[in-house]
Amino acid sequence: MRASDHIESTSDAQLVILQRMISLISEQPLHTLDVINWAAPIPYFGDPCKATIATVGLNPSDREFVSSEGTELNDSSRRFHTLTSLGLASWNELTLEQLESIHTSCTEYFSRNPYDAWFKPLDLLLSGTNDSFYSPLFHACHLDLIPYATGIKWAFLKTWQRDSLLTISAGFLGQVLKYSPIKILVLNGKTVVENFERACDVSFRKEPMEAWCLPRKNGNHISGFSYEGKISRMADINIGKDVYILGYNHNIQSSYGVTSSVRTSIQEWISQRAKEILN
Repeated sequence: MRASDHIESTSDAQLVILQRMISLISEQPLHTLDVINWAAPIPYFGDPCKATIATVGLNPSDREFVSSEGTELNDSSRRFHTLTSLGLASWNELTLEQLESIHTSCTEYFSRNPYDAWFKPLDLLLSGTNDSFYSPLFHACHLDLIPYATGIKWAFLKTWQRDSLLTISAGFLGQVLKYSPIKILVLNGKTVVENFERACDVSFRKEPMEAWCLPRKNGNHISGFSYEGKISRMADINIGKDVYILGYNHNIQSSYGVTSSVRTSIQEWISQRAKEILN
């Protein structure tokens, strides 16, 4: 199976990029990087061809493919395709029709069975921009630095595994951005910011944000920081435009004690900066 390299639209381009991601599972020993090699890569959650703003995380959660007990999701619970769901013994057997089905499961993610516990808090931060993961008219999407789900969490991967995954994946993200109208990326947390900087070989402007401080009873409060910048390249990919970066150091889903006032302040900051960029 081969998607045509003759690109007539951004949608065609995204299909070609997805095919290359899948081919890499067969061509490279990704199992040494703890990649779940029976799971399809997820280049985006939502449709990047309809979005001007996207949030960015590290890599897809294994919970997109398995239950809390570790068994593969199936039937109405299934979110994305796997070798099992497609009836394949290996990714080398993938047909063009199946490739398109994988692509659709990504672009239509938020109208099916999204992992709301993770995405709803992130979507709330975009509410001031009028864009939403869940809106077909004013659509936002989510991207990950790494399109491959791993069997263990990012923090527990070995350093060389994280480095290898970042090297393999950075160019893919650059291509996704190149063939999309996305103008703003919102980086979710310090770890995402730091790895994004490494992938692009840049340093973003870092500013302390007093309103984002997380109080602690022992007095060791966690400071809040914003990050801003812009990129036009990612790895060896010339994106062909400026993409503006907004980020914050707290991980909205997992940072303990992120208060509603801090979330509101981050949301208002994103809204204001996005308006300045887009107007």
